[in-house]
Amino acid sequence: MAVVSRVLDFVGLHDSSIKEENEYDYPETQENSGVTSLYDAQLEEVKAPAPVLARIVTVHPATFNEARTIGERFREGIPVIINLSNLSEPDARRMVDFASGLIFGLHGSIERVTTKVFLISPEVVKVEGATSLGRTTLFNQS
Repeated sequence: MAVVSRVLDFVGLHDSSIKEENEYDYPETQENSGVTSLYDAQLEEVKAPAPVLARIVTVHPATFNEARTIGERFREGIPVIINLSNLSEPDARRMVDFASGLIFGLHGSIERVTTKVFLISPEVVKVEGATSLGRTTLFNQS
């Protein structure tokens, strides 16, 4: 605006009653305005409440293609019991590898219930009564 003011002075059209942008009287602070600055507010980490455990899903996969169903339920925070008795040995190993990847990626745990039955549970679900294979290591199939 200073350039415009100089041009108007030079031409002789400058009105001294018009205040320039930096000449206005702005209040220094606005107290009790009801607005809180983001810089003044203290940020706190908010954790989502733990989901209520309402159900456990049991899956009897016949092919490895059913791994998606297991992954979707586990991602939703639902514990999944996987019965691998209907799968061939190579597909059963692939399914256990998939379940191990799920628990590693989503911080869950895996429990072997019987030879071909596994329980995978999310981080918020605590499993008692058995030795957990879970939170720190992947499942060893050998």
